[in-house]
Amino acid sequence: MDPFIEACIEANEEIAAALEKGFDASWYEKTEIGAGGDVSSRLDLFAESVFFKYLSSFGQIESEESGLMGEGETKIIIDPVDGSSNALSLFPYYGTSVAKVSANGILDAAVVCNLANHDIFLKSGNGDVLQGKLFSSGFDLRSVSSSPEIGLFEKAYAHPALVAALDAQSLKFRAPGAVALSLAYAHTVKYVLFVGPFRIYDLAAGLALCEGFEVIVEQDYVIVSTEKSIAEKIEELIKECREE
Repeated sequence: MDPFIEACIEANEEIAAALEKGFDASWYEKTEIGAGGDVSSRLDLFAESVFFKYLSSFGQIESEESGLMGEGETKIIIDPVDGSSNALSLFPYYGTSVAKVSANGILDAAVVCNLANHDIFLKSGNGDVLQGKLFSSGFDLRSVSSSPEIGLFEKAYAHPALVAALDAQSLKFRAPGAVALSLAYAHTVKYVLFVGPFRIYDLAAGLALCEGFEVIVEQDYVIVSTEKSIAEKIEELIKECREE
C-alpha cells in the first residue's frame, strides 16, 4: 500500500483509539477562530496534531484549524474532525478528511474516515475507491446501492424553500452534518447536496471519492448523484427557489 495512505490510516487509528477511551473534558473547550472560519475546539486541535505527526514528512499541511503548517511542494489538505459539532454532541456521524495535492496541482490521494463506526474510504492515484475498516487489513471495492431511498442534504436547516421543493418531488433526505463524510457515502444514497459557501477543506477529499458519479459544482452549491437525471432535477429546483 502507498506509504501516504498507510500514514493516513495510522493517524486515523490513533485518533479513533483515543476517542474510544472516552472524550477528554478538555476537548470540549473552545479556543479561537481557525483558518476555515469556525471556532476550533481542543478536539479539533488534538486530531490536527496527530495528523501533523504522521503526515508532515509528505509535504506542507493546510488545515482547517491552523492553516499552513510545515513545508514542502506537495500540499496536504485536512479537516481534522469533519462534523466536530456532532462529535462534541456525541452524535455518531463525524470523521476526518485528507487530500494530497502534488506539486503539479494533481490531487493524487484522498482518505475520508468515519470515526464513529470506523468506515474508511481511500483513493490513490488512478486507482478505484476502496472501502474498509480501521484496525482491519482488508479493503474492498465499494459497491453502489442498487435502490437508495434517501439523499443527504448538508446545511438543509438554512434552506427551507429548497427543503419544501425536494419534499414536493419526493426526494427524501437526511441532514447528518459532516459534508466530507456524506460525500464518501454518495455511493449508498440517492444524492448528496450541499448549499452555501464552502472551503477547500470541506470538499477536496470527498469529491475525489465521487469520481465516476454525476457531479455539479457551482460557486455556492454542490450536487452529487449516481443518476444524472436526479442531479439535474435538484439543480433545477435550486434555480427555481432562487427565482421566487
